[in-house]
Amino acid sequence: MPRDKNNNPGDSKVYLIGGGIASLASAVYLINDAGVSGKNIHILEQDDILGGALDGAGDSGNGFIIRGGRMHEEHFVCYWDLLSNIPSYDDPNISVKDECFEFSARFVSHAQARLLKDGKKMDLSSFGLSLKDQLDLMKLTSTPEKSLNNIRIEEWFENEFFESNYWLLWTTMFAFQKWSSVAIMRRYMKRFIHLLDGMPQLGGIMRSKYNQYHSVVMPLKRYLQERGVHFDMRTQVVDVDFKLSADKKTATALHIIDDNKKEQKISLGVNDYLFITNGSITECTDNGSWKNVPSLKEKSSSGSWILWEKIARKDKDFGNPGVFSDNIDLQKWYSFTATLKDSCFHDYMENFSGNLDGTGGLVTITDSNWLISFVIARQPHFPDQAKEVKVFWGYGLYPDREGNYVKKKMSECNGEEILEELWQHLKIQDMMKPIVDSGKVNCIPVAMPFIDSLFMPYAIGDRPDVLPKGATNFAFIGQFAEVPNECVFTVEYSVRCAQTAVYGLFASGKQVLPIYNSMYMPKVLIKAIKAINR
Repeated sequence: MPRDKNNNPGDSKVYLIGGGIASLASAVYLINDAGVSGKNIHILEQDDILGGALDGAGDSGNGFIIRGGRMHEEHFVCYWDLLSNIPSYDDPNISVKDECFEFSARFVSHAQARLLKDGKKMDLSSFGLSLKDQLDLMKLTSTPEKSLNNIRIEEWFENEFFESNYWLLWTTMFAFQKWSSVAIMRRYMKRFIHLLDGMPQLGGIMRSKYNQYHSVVMPLKRYLQERGVHFDMRTQVVDVDFKLSADKKTATALHIIDDNKKEQKISLGVNDYLFITNGSITECTDNGSWKNVPSLKEKSSSGSWILWEKIARKDKDFGNPGVFSDNIDLQKWYSFTATLKDSCFHDYMENFSGNLDGTGGLVTITDSNWLISFVIARQPHFPDQAKEVKVFWGYGLYPDREGNYVKKKMSECNGEEILEELWQHLKIQDMMKPIVDSGKVNCIPVAMPFIDSLFMPYAIGDRPDVLPKGATNFAFIGQFAEVPNECVFTVEYSVRCAQTAVYGLFASGKQVLPIYNSMYMPKVLIKAIKAINR
């Protein structure tokens, strides 16, 4: 039975739980396409900053910090649709989309030092796949997703697959683990097959001018503020009430703890709506410092995961959060951001790699026990970054292994020790020692217990539908709502959720934009088959 859509939302209030890209995008579409007044939209965020996983903070003196960055590509149709009408951070006469496309046309991704071993660039002219590996890959793309419930990648491929260049490129580019969901891997293979031929050079990857907080989140926030949207910061939603019947599900109230630590109940009227970001990959993150190790927090300190667990207990259609959040040791990794008041390292890497900053992308040290990867963005990466300051970001996929040189687990290391391990792998410790000793280097490590939670093996139904069957006035959005055929860990996924929710609940006259499907383009397939055979 078709869902009744609101075609007269003039007095509708809409509450959005979470301040990530899914909520920000939803607010834009609610205003522009559904006709909801901005002053009737409330974004409820438990922290004091918006953006979710799209972040960037700090300063030249105390050090910058980026927990991670989402990659862009040309065919993120929903994402670029969203940003096509949002004025950029620097220039109100150019959109965020046009700025990103122009920037990426000037600084084209063509990594010449994607994988390193023993401090030297590896030959990536071949993916190094056996015939059995190639057949397993092709078999996976043709296997129905419904038959891949709860299956891990390591259960699909032979052990030798995980020694190939293909896997080294794949695991570090997307942060997949051997125990990640093979169903999600299948989606990535099908969704991004047009990028397979250029994967060793990160061909087709686009970047924003600055870090994603300043390039994307700040312009969106400014746009929404100008239209009267309320940003209720330091406001935690602790429960949601529903009226549930055989054929209808209706959200009736929110229970919150506001900025003043007071508990309140917000009742939803007959014409009001609720958008729920269920779960979070950046929840419970903790920052270390040059001398201090970050703490790995437990789920009990998480607002978003505990909220989803409460909601899920009310109805089987509201998902299964434990699948994604109960195994922190399989979901965590550690990232770090280095700030240098010296150009020596950046100059060295430009000469070593052959890439100007902003064109090389991820560099992975394959013989690192931690499996360290790092990337040097185009400088400045922050609008207020001093000219003499350089910034780079990195992460370790195996933080519980002892370092090759620093005989500690990465999870037990401070910023100084993480960089010492990196310098040793690159064989530049003597070059960097006087710069470090002069105090011109800072490094802030970050512990992220849930960062890979969206890749955990799962079954159909563990993620709730964006619009559960019978839902009258609410939707689930973000990385843990189900969007068929789309890839989690992308901004496109979150924005597609936003379109699905808004266009499904309101009579906008618009349809969700179709996914770019290159899997059935003969030229793309031929190039991909040649690539895995080389």
